[in-house]
Amino acid sequence: MPYSGEVVKRGDSASGYHPVMTARKEAMLIDGVALSAQVRSGLAARVSALRERGKPVRLDAVLVDSGDSAARVYADNQAKTCAALGIEYKLHLLPAGAAYDDIAGRVLLLNTEDAVHAIMLHMPLPEGVDAYRVQRLIAPEKDVEGVNPANIGNVVYGRSSLAPCTALAVIKMVESVVADPLAPPGSQPPLLRGKRALVVGASDVVGKPIAVLLMRQEATVISCNKHTHNLPELTRSADVLIAAAGVPGLIRADMVKPDAIVVDVGVNRIKGPDGKMKTVGDVDFEPVRHVAGWLSPVPGGVGPVTVAMLLYNVVVSAEAFA
Repeated sequence: MPYSGEVVKRGDSASGYHPVMTARKEAMLIDGVALSAQVRSGLAARVSALRERGKPVRLDAVLVDSGDSAARVYADNQAKTCAALGIEYKLHLLPAGAAYDDIAGRVLLLNTEDAVHAIMLHMPLPEGVDAYRVQRLIAPEKDVEGVNPANIGNVVYGRSSLAPCTALAVIKMVESVVADPLAPPGSQPPLLRGKRALVVGASDVVGKPIAVLLMRQEATVISCNKHTHNLPELTRSADVLIAAAGVPGLIRADMVKPDAIVVDVGVNRIKGPDGKMKTVGDVDFEPVRHVAGWLSPVPGGVGPVTVAMLLYNVVVSAEAFA
């Protein structure tokens, strides 16, 4: 039966203490808003420490003015979030219709500037500009979105902490469930050792990096997609199920192992019964909530944590340059 999250003591940390969860009828929600606030609180202290040493933390963002008000609102909100943590935010706004050479030139210039240690590229880019071609130009050590192919490759080898932010967010959410909060740092074995983890969706910057990061926790990982034969049979075997296929309601209750940890990465816009558009995930939320042990909502799950992990990467990069 799914967990309530109530902690029942079993000895102390010296004798192998860890939280024990009592049973209840509904899955516990993995609250992305609360977890994001927790991450940001820790980052604020690290930013303050850097600033005290005379090492400012700054995020340089490149945005092409495409007339998309949503993109500009996102950039403005990002600036406010950075300011709350003491992170400087510098927006490089390029005119509508900027060509590949204009965008690439700005990225290459930022690569050479010593004061710049964190670069991100806002989407969408103008029609005809290949995002991959631009992303691969961002210096790997300044690529805080983790989208440069070199960084994605380094994730496989365990040589880079600048992984794609959504993948980091998923791992952070799983860790928030399985980690013993009372254990001393570095004292726990890989958190998913011996567990079966299944990722539905294999995109280059979400599904594939998630699978690799799960492997680094010594999980047995299965990578699937919406076309996988016998998908329900496979998902029912997973202790940790990550839905990242971009298909509304793909994961039904009969596809979930009882007490499983389910993280929903999907962000889909559909028309609700009232005719209004709404945002839903890849998981059929209410039915699955009565089967899973832990479940992330959409919205309010992976999204806020992804933003926090971008800021985490900014701080990690600043510390490396300090």
